[in-house]
Amino acid sequence: MKSIIILISLTILLAACNSNKKENNLVKQFKKQKKIEMKNKRVKINNVDVFYREAGNPDAPTILLLHGFPSSSHMYRDLMSLLSDEYHLIAPDYPGFGLSSTPKIDEFEYTFDNISNIIDQFIDKLELKSFYLLMQDYGGPVGFRIATKRPKLIEGLIIQNANVYLEGLGEWAKKIGAYQQSKDLEGLNTFKNHLMSAKGIKEQYITGTKNIEKIDPVSYLTDIAFNNRIGMNEIQTAVFYNYGTNIPKYEEWQNYLKEEQPKTLVVWGENDKFFNKRGGESYSKDLKNVSTHFFDGGHFMLEEYPEEVAILIKEFIK
Repeated sequence: MKSIIILISLTILLAACNSNKKENNLVKQFKKQKKIEMKNKRVKINNVDVFYREAGNPDAPTILLLHGFPSSSHMYRDLMSLLSDEYHLIAPDYPGFGLSSTPKIDEFEYTFDNISNIIDQFIDKLELKSFYLLMQDYGGPVGFRIATKRPKLIEGLIIQNANVYLEGLGEWAKKIGAYQQSKDLEGLNTFKNHLMSAKGIKEQYITGTKNIEKIDPVSYLTDIAFNNRIGMNEIQTAVFYNYGTNIPKYEEWQNYLKEEQPKTLVVWGENDKFFNKRGGESYSKDLKNVSTHFFDGGHFMLEEYPEEVAILIKEFIK
């Protein structure tokens, strides 16, 4: 009897090892993979210089990567390197973010409608005829405006903590909403200033992480440097206060998902303080062809899991 139990235990252990072998080998291959050249480019849209990163073969399937707050295309550097052997990757910085132009608030309308319009023209300027759309945080409102307007461009969606459901609003998002509903402008402004401070930006990167040692300090230090520039507080404040215009559009974006049924991959840091796990789960309500994966991470889960997400993207597109 004892021999049988030992044999069964060994069989179970062997099966578990084999199930993880393929994924572990792929992760090792990614780590050994030679980094592909990243090109740093600019294009002028409506007198605004839009900076963007480009990698991979232009003849390969294209992935358009839209970043969040308070980041830039810099947040996708590792993922782009991992995917550039098979795909064509384009990651722009919005006006007022990263290395794109930062016109003053009286020279540019810092709204999600206008930022989306700039990225829409950016797509045409680069002559992108179709692509997979990867969205994180602010990238959601920007990207969904484009997807609903031009659904034929979209080969599929890749969602990384980009929320379009009320039930997906997390602790920090609800805190902002409570300040707005109570008209507590002082409280709202204090919290906004914290999120834009060096301490607050770092907090957004490390909160909810499984392994803080995997968070490259260069990531949040880069965002801090960008946001410390003259005039940036006014620019980011304008965009921050305009975020409320996205909530009424949730229903429209959900209808897009129901009607167009884009093939979708959801990768979600389940400890995100802005958008909770229910936000990631909710996509399954409206989509028939959706693959959802949760990670023990936060808002910027790609900092911890770039190889794992790259594997899922390759499997998703293939």
